[in-house]
Amino acid sequence: MNAPTDRRNTLSLDGLNFFLADVRDGLGPYLAIYLLAVHHWDPASIGLVMTLAGIAALLTQTPAGALIDRTRRKRGVIIVAALLVTVSCLLLPFITSFTFVALTQALSAVAASVFAPAISAISLGITGPRAFTRRTGRNETFNHAGNAAAALLAGGFAYLFGPVAVFYLMAVMALASVVAISFISPHAIDHDVARGFDPQGPPHGEQPSGLSVLLHNRPLLVFAICCGLFHLANAAMLPLVSQKLSLVNLQMATPLTSACIVAAQLVMVPVALLVGWKADVWGRKPLLLAGFLILPLRGVLYTLSDDPYWLVAVQLLDGVGAGIFGALFPVVIKDLTQGTGRFNVSLGALSTVFGLGAALSNGLAGLVVQQAGYSAAFLTLAAVAATALVLLVVAMPETLNRACVANDRPIATALT
Repeated sequence: MNAPTDRRNTLSLDGLNFFLADVRDGLGPYLAIYLLAVHHWDPASIGLVMTLAGIAALLTQTPAGALIDRTRRKRGVIIVAALLVTVSCLLLPFITSFTFVALTQALSAVAASVFAPAISAISLGITGPRAFTRRTGRNETFNHAGNAAAALLAGGFAYLFGPVAVFYLMAVMALASVVAISFISPHAIDHDVARGFDPQGPPHGEQPSGLSVLLHNRPLLVFAICCGLFHLANAAMLPLVSQKLSLVNLQMATPLTSACIVAAQLVMVPVALLVGWKADVWGRKPLLLAGFLILPLRGVLYTLSDDPYWLVAVQLLDGVGAGIFGALFPVVIKDLTQGTGRFNVSLGALSTVFGLGAALSNGLAGLVVQQAGYSAAFLTLAAVAATALVLLVVAMPETLNRACVANDRPIATALT
């Protein structure tokens, strides 16, 4: 393939990650502000809608991955999914019933579940395994940049035109991703490589289920439970902050929520770089403990003041905690499955576990808010996070194999 085509594919992948960044994550806190401020929904109903969307995404993660694995029309799948998200966003300003709002959010969540595996597969199919790590780093760079830019635009447009402007912004970004993916040459994607096909590896039929991997690897099971609790505590915190901001200052709620998102995204970049530089020196567990410790601290700090700028400042800690967790998540799973040939199935199993925690988080928080108020909800989430921290301290081993790092050669870890 010639250099201009290679460059076009590279820039198209950059654009795809940039424009899909906010679309992949969904409306989240912006939807909470809109439903609370415009339609005066109660927090429990808002939490239930977001939980239903999370469960829909959770149930379709594995089928979405299987679809991307099998199809040779990966670009087409992304285009169809982006158009479904666009339709869902454009419908929201015209519907008010719980049923229809829940259906549009579930549809959007199902469509968005294909983006992450499709982007990874296309990236691998274009670059091959040797350059995949570098390409993945570039994907994440543009993903964070896209999230920050979308949050800034959402804050500005919402301030000028109201919370409904966010829906139109997301629809535009979804359509822009369709343009970006259309410039990727279909002939540049090796679909066998995109599947992670390895002729030297075991037959596909010998791969165990994700549940089997978890049940037969105790440290991996412990880590899965820690991940589930982490996301059960973390996922609802920003939507709760958004609702609290809307009660304090309705006009500034969406811009300040955008400030929270931008601040956290900007913090995540250097934190992830630090983890990459030091995880092989300091070990995984000290960094994990730092990330897990920050989460209950955030939950407590949110209860100390209703000042909007205090809430935004506390949200900066999310960039540290989530940045550490996000960077170490695949590294720890790699450590625990080294030499087994089961890294991907383990990654999928744990992604399902923490996805379940995230899906239940908003429902739990909404119910607590309804019964006891926002401070009680933050403290409840902080207690869940503290439980995860204690489990990590007591039951999770250090997974770094220093001999492997020192010798720069693969050594299977025997932690089971």
